[in-house]
Amino acid sequence: MRLYNANFSPNALRVRAVAFELGIDIEIVEIDLRRGDNRAGEFLRRNPNAKVPVLEDGDFFLWESRAICGYLVSQTPDAGLVPSAPRKRALMNQWAWWQAIHLGPAMQKLSFELFLKEKLGMGDADHAAVEAERKATDQFLDVLEEGLARQDWITGDLSLADFYLATTFMYRKQAAISLETRPAVAAWIERLEARDSWHKAMVPLNALLGL
Repeated sequence: MRLYNANFSPNALRVRAVAFELGIDIEIVEIDLRRGDNRAGEFLRRNPNAKVPVLEDGDFFLWESRAICGYLVSQTPDAGLVPSAPRKRALMNQWAWWQAIHLGPAMQKLSFELFLKEKLGMGDADHAAVEAERKATDQFLDVLEEGLARQDWITGDLSLADFYLATTFMYRKQAAISLETRPAVAAWIERLEARDSWHKAMVPLNALLGL
């Protein structure tokens, strides 16, 4: 399998982390978004949306990170990242969609304004946007704190939803997103980030960040 990847992308990070957690041998091909590699004809044949990540498995191409993660899990169904019990599986999907629609956009916009915008040479932060996204982030982090208050993982056991949620936090320090008043969230993200798969997935990003 081959993964078309951009190291700054949280969507690509979640696929790398899940692949490594599953022990899947995957070739990673870096796509330079700033240079426009994603808009070249060859790449657009893989994903007409001009976005990463894209998975190539023989003559099969798949885009959208959650679809890719689901496909990877289907290759190793006994790994346990998708619960077999219907209610737990429904909870995993609930948190996965919540991350995609609510928490993810708020935290990623905040990280963009306070860190990535300058890093990518795109100008100064929009303070009105920062204020709005900070308020939304605080609201959603309180929801996540409640969800994690009595368990180590968001459905009780480690699942895809934990990896989806965790990628939202990849720039939390650079964006000054404090978890001091949310001990359950702080303990959960530290637990996830201590996993070997996460460490391995973060290596290329840490190199870019000088960490």
